[in-house]
Parts: sequence; structure tokens; C-alpha cells
Amino acid sequence: MRVNPYFVTNLSGALDQTQATEQQLSTEISSGLGVTSIGQNPVAAAQNAQLLNQIGIDVSFTQSSNLAQGMLNVTDSALGSVVTQLDQAISLSTQGSNGTLSTSQMQAISNQLAGIRDEVLSLANTSYQGQYVFGGSQTSGPPFTLNTGTTPATVTYNGDNVVNQIQPPTGQPIALNVPGDQIFTASSSNVLGALNTAIADFASGNAAAGATDTAALNSALSFVSQQRVTLDNSINRLNTASSLATTEQTQLTSVQTNLMQADIPAVSTQLSLVKSQQTALINVIAALGSGSLFDKL
Repeated sequence: MRVNPYFVTNLSGALDQTQATEQQLSTEISSGLGVTSIGQNPVAAAQNAQLLNQIGIDVSFTQSSNLAQGMLNVTDSALGSVVTQLDQAISLSTQGSNGTLSTSQMQAISNQLAGIRDEVLSLANTSYQGQYVFGGSQTSGPPFTLNTGTTPATVTYNGDNVVNQIQPPTGQPIALNVPGDQIFTASSSNVLGALNTAIADFASGNAAAGATDTAALNSALSFVSQQRVTLDNSINRLNTASSLATTEQTQLTSVQTNLMQADIPAVSTQLSLVKSQQTALINVIAALGSGSLFDKL
């Protein structure tokens, strides 16, 4: 009977293959991963890369949105305080325009309005974690400076008109600020300008201008209130987007885990079979080496 001359070589190759398979299965059990290399399962590896990329996007957005939410809340709180200050200014302006106050009383109102103006200026220069919230993209320095050397006093805006945005994983960009000049120095809603004018009018005893000053302050108050609505909308959108990103991250992580994790019971069974095959191959090769197998042929 002729014996295949490649028989021993084939047995040796089969033994090497079972050893490699045993090592792979042992790695899967120890790591808990069903796919440990691209070559092992290219499709699963590609899907895993896509899932990890999207999970990374969600994590990055969630981290950025936490900072953005803090900034928006601080901005909204600052504008809420501006509203309170303007309410007080309107009350003082109304009181001073009734035509019955003395010069000293008018000066007292002017002084109180100056205190309100200084508080509003401080609020206009609000910062959050080192970034000034009303400076547009110019967040490193105070956006407003006051010059009391003129009558009325003037305010200079040092920021720009950039509206900063954050892009959620899905949906439209979300505005994170209102440029300060649109609120505090714009001609249509000049909060600080209205206050400076009222301060000068009452300091000069110009009670006749009180009605005009009150109207300007009311207009400024209305605009600030409108901007708070815009900010509240951004806060709500950001909260929703952050919640969706967190939910998606959790879901994708579960999918990614299920995709990559090993089926331990099934792998254990395969490992046991491979070890049995390996033992059988070793016995056959040993028998060939002793000659007993050829004696039986």
C-alpha cells in the first residue's frame, strides 16, 4: 500500500492550525472580545469603527454642551438682573419727571441712576470661566468701557458681532450668545445710552426730558426681555440635543458591546473541540514517529 509522502507534512500543518485556533479562542475568552483583529472579521471591525466614531462625536458634544449650558445660564441670569435694574431706573425716571422735585432731589435721582448704570455695565461685562459672554467672539477682555468725561457719558463696545454656535450631532446649529452691542449700545435698544442720557438730564434738572428718558428705558427693557426669550430657546434646544446625544451614546455603546463581545459558552465549546483535535493529531504524529502506524498499514 502506497503512503501519501505529504501525509506527515499535512498532519504538521493541521497541528499548527489547531494551535493557532486554540490561541485565538483562548484570547477571546480572556479578553471577552469576539473580534480581536480586522482580518478576523472585516465587516464587524468596520462596523465597530463607525460605532466608536459616532460614540466619540456624542461624547465630545455632551462635554462641550455642558460648558455651553453653563455660559447660557450665566448670560440669561445677567440679563435677568439687567431687567431688574431697568425696572428700578424706569421707576426713578417716572418719579423725576412729575415736575414737583427740587434740584437736589433731581440730583439724587441722577446719582441713583448712575449707580444703576454702573451695575448694568458690570453685568454687561459678565464673564464665565474666564470668557466674557457679551463680547461676541472677543471673549478675552471686557467688552464695554465707560467714559464719564463727556456729557452724557459714553460707552465703547470692544467686542464684535459674531454669534457663537455649537453643532449638535443632528439638527441645526444652536446660538450660544447675543453680541453685547445689540443689547447695550445699539441705537434701537441702547440700554447704557438710555441710562447715561437720563443721568445727565436729571443732573441738569431737566425734568421735561423725563418722559423721553422713561420711554427710552422702557424700549430698552422690552428688547432685553426679547433677548432672554431667544436665550431661553437656545437653552431648551441645547438641553434637548444633549439629552439625545447621551441617549444615543448609551444605545450605540450597547450595540458596539454586543457586536464585539465573545459568546463565551460557544467559544468554550469550540476550544474544547480544538484541544481534542490537537491531542488526536499529536497522538497520530507520535505513532508515525515510532513506526507503529506503518506496521498497521
